[in-house]
Amino acid sequence: MRMLTHEVNIGGVRIGGNNRIAIQSMCNTKTSDVEATVEQILRLEEAGCEIIRVAVPDKEAAAAIPAIKSRIHIPLVADIHFDYKLALLSIENGVDKIRINPGNIGGREKLEAVVKAASARNIPIRVGVNSGSLEKELVAKYGGVTAEGLVESALDKARMIEEMDYGNIVISIKSSDVLMCVRAHELIKDKTGHPLHVGITEAGTVWAGNIKSSIGLGIILHEGIGDTIRVSLTGDPVEEVRSAIQILKTLGLRHGGIEVVSCPTCGRTSIDLVGLAEKVNALVSQPPYNRLDMKVACMGCVVNGPGEAREAELGICGGKGEGLIIKKGEVIKKAAEAELLNAFKAELDKYL
Repeated sequence: MRMLTHEVNIGGVRIGGNNRIAIQSMCNTKTSDVEATVEQILRLEEAGCEIIRVAVPDKEAAAAIPAIKSRIHIPLVADIHFDYKLALLSIENGVDKIRINPGNIGGREKLEAVVKAASARNIPIRVGVNSGSLEKELVAKYGGVTAEGLVESALDKARMIEEMDYGNIVISIKSSDVLMCVRAHELIKDKTGHPLHVGITEAGTVWAGNIKSSIGLGIILHEGIGDTIRVSLTGDPVEEVRSAIQILKTLGLRHGGIEVVSCPTCGRTSIDLVGLAEKVNALVSQPPYNRLDMKVACMGCVVNGPGEAREAELGICGGKGEGLIIKKGEVIKKAAEAELLNAFKAELDKYL
């Protein structure tokens, strides 16, 4: 059963409660570069991103918020560290949510100023901790960085804001240690009603990071924990969104889009199925095809190919230098290997 949390409204995207799990990412552009940041956000929107965060390390970045917001279509979150004035500027400039660390924002008086400003506009505040920034006192208390320390730190930060009569809070507890991160979420789920922002921080490059994120997020989400997720990858943030969608779909938490089933190939394969499957994946992940809701198959030989292709709405089954296009279980066309992708696309176009 999914953990029931309070509902929080982030610029029109609601998380917590019975709302679906929202997909987030973070720009890796300089926020002050409005053109580059907007261009990246629009690509992220197209990929399926629902909430986007930008770093606000200086006044120039904070000043860019109105121009960015005027050209995008999803909520904008400002990521603030160390300087509370940047949080105040971001709120004043219309950001939809702020991410702060109450421990490094400059003391209680400055935190109160930020909370007061957020409260006046009912802007959610995300608080939390990463394993790399756990307080020295908690590291000493627990004999190192532990799940217990992460939970205590996050709850302490949330409590600081609650004591200022503001409860519009999202909590995150992240670690690059997958099992520690899982354990921390298991510990916190019965200790708070605030929505949880879930992710495996600093997961790594696209290849390694996807494996770590899939395992960690898969376990956490399967246990009913989490209201919004970010897959943290070193690279193009569009890959974060694509991975997040796939994780949610695999767990049955999202529907829609094209699912591609393809075989691993073996010695029976007589076409370049690897190259063909990659081209099919690239095709269906792009608009307008990514808005279709269906299953397609890309199979290499006659052993499992026809059966798997028949279970899909549309499929390719390879032969010797040629292949079959199968639609709803029926062979509708034979094509040479070089023409298989075009033949598949022609049939896919009929679903648009």
